[in-house]
Amino acid sequence: MTHTGRCFCGAVELEVTGAPEAMGYCHCRSCRSWSGGPVNAFTLWKPEAVRVTAGAEHLATFQKTPLSQRQYCAKCGGHLMANHPPLGLVDVFAATLPTLAFTPAVHVNYAETVLPMRDGLPKLKDFPAEFGGSGEAMAE
Repeated sequence: MTHTGRCFCGAVELEVTGAPEAMGYCHCRSCRSWSGGPVNAFTLWKPEAVRVTAGAEHLATFQKTPLSQRQYCAKCGGHLMANHPPLGLVDVFAATLPTLAFTPAVHVNYAETVLPMRDGLPKLKDFPAEFGGSGEAMAE
């Protein structure tokens, strides 16, 4: 299965193949600030499953912390994805992939939420233990 995504103006195009490693919501302050919304819907992919197919010359990167290399279109500012080198994964923002059936399985960094969500999904205080977090679950 292949899905194509584009930035806001369409100058940068990317393609993901296969299935994501995980899908969910991040509630951390950094993701909220970057996305301009109360929560960020993520899809995590192995780096080899993500490919920029057009407009690579317009792809810009902002890195605030070692965990995330946030990528966007330098022409329109449209956010596309975030490389997470320490995790070995790439977060292609769910909104970037209109044909992907977004099926979230978890909430991460829920201790920082500004938009409580009662959807029955696990709510992790921070990150899963395998990604360096506590793995501690929180109540809805």
